[in-house]
Amino acid sequence: MTSIEEAPIKLTNSAIGEVKRLLTQQTEITDKVLRIGVKGGGCSGMTYVLEFDLPNSNDVQYEINGVPFVIDKAHSIYLIGMEVDWQGGLNSRGFTFKNPNAS
Repeated sequence: MTSIEEAPIKLTNSAIGEVKRLLTQQTEITDKVLRIGVKGGGCSGMTYVLEFDLPNSNDVQYEINGVPFVIDKAHSIYLIGMEVDWQGGLNSRGFTFKNPNAS
């Protein structure tokens, strides 16, 4: 895993708060890290990934306001400028991804 660099994405304050909450509640994550990435999605194109996973040698490590995470080097080009937000409302609850480069 490469050293900490400037992140190609942004995390909103609400996303940071929710990730920190999840980290404090998870006991089985000891050697896992937060991974942000993409995966092929068939007809709809790519989908975004936000999960706890084991780090690997292709990962670059980042940190935003005390939240450490990794991105696979090959995924960085698809994530540049993306904003990850957390919506905690009654009608929509979850992480959202706003990517200005997505068509």
